[in-house]
Amino acid sequence: MNPEEFDALLTGEGQELLRELRDHDPADELAAATRLRRAHPPELVSAALGQSRLRQRAAAKFAAEDAARMYFTPNGVEQATRAAVAAHRAERFRALGVRRLADLCGGVGGDAVALARAGIEVLAVDRDPLTCAVARANARALGLADRIEVRCADVADVDTAGYDAVFVDPARRSGRGRTFDPEAYSPPLSWALDAARAVPYAAVKVAPGVPHEAVPGDAEAEWVSDRGEVKEAALWFGTGPGTVRATLLPGGAGLAAPGPPPAPRVRPVGRYLYEPDGAVIRAHLVALVAEEVGGGLIDPTIAYVTGDVPHPTPYAAAYEIRDALPFNLKRLKALLRERGVGRLTVKKRGFAMEPEELRRRVRPQGPHEATVFLTRTAGAPAMLVGGPAAWDGRIRA
Repeated sequence: MNPEEFDALLTGEGQELLRELRDHDPADELAAATRLRRAHPPELVSAALGQSRLRQRAAAKFAAEDAARMYFTPNGVEQATRAAVAAHRAERFRALGVRRLADLCGGVGGDAVALARAGIEVLAVDRDPLTCAVARANARALGLADRIEVRCADVADVDTAGYDAVFVDPARRSGRGRTFDPEAYSPPLSWALDAARAVPYAAVKVAPGVPHEAVPGDAEAEWVSDRGEVKEAALWFGTGPGTVRATLLPGGAGLAAPGPPPAPRVRPVGRYLYEPDGAVIRAHLVALVAEEVGGGLIDPTIAYVTGDVPHPTPYAAAYEIRDALPFNLKRLKALLRERGVGRLTVKKRGFAMEPEELRRRVRPQGPHEATVFLTRTAGAPAMLVGGPAAWDGRIRA
């Protein structure tokens, strides 16, 4: 889609087509295209169908009502920040007192929308004309055009003096796929860090796998998960140099420390096993979970915490362990058969066998369910068998 084709979607005829396609079934797309082309130009129908597909994909990241009104490009859907994460970041900026922010590499405007809804005046910058047109249309569609200025420019040419903060989301993909070299980002990470240091507050989005040793000493590193899945990492400036933070959405629970704490002690497997959230693991804050639940690690290299007493925590899923045994496939198969386990959840950490292979080899059958952890304890392969812990009769895991 080019800017002219996108502009056609904003006309009365284009809007009529988009309304008609709002809830259409993608499986019926050929029939819909044939029918609509009898009354509308083929190019407009193709553009409308493409936008409808993108809106349906975007519903996984945005509220359904927003996704149905917004506009997207294929890259925009792929690279857009999940709405819950963008809202969390916007709230952090608002709490810092930020009133004017430059959103560099603004894309289709997902972050700008969250920032504007938090009451922040946003300059959204992108160098791609089509992306800029989409971002402007999104600001209008969501009633935020008075708070979002979209500028089509190279971010290096933007003067951020006078802004309270910047947010930089460098592109981490090239024509050959994902880029792992920070200096191959667009713009390079070194440029983004310089831009961040030029204003009172800033956040620079980086890959969740960023190594701790690559985090600048004057930055706070935050890892964010949404419903248990790690979504992003960001380097914050003007907040807490050296701080590491894990934020768990949608609830907003968070752990923070002035630096990664010392590793917790290693101990034998107890009655309960705690599986820390991925953001906690990435932030190297598993020790804080172990301290909270009064437990320790099952192995110095494995991020499973174990304890003897139940302790609900928002930072880890909890399981009650019935059997902690050296790994033995025949013994596991016999144990599951004896207990009539047919619904088997397999989790692994530090173990070579894949869950699908284990299920195929043990062939679980029966009315009951169980969870098996394939892992290591004290350096040796182990299998831990149990299920989600119940607190006061309710499952919380």
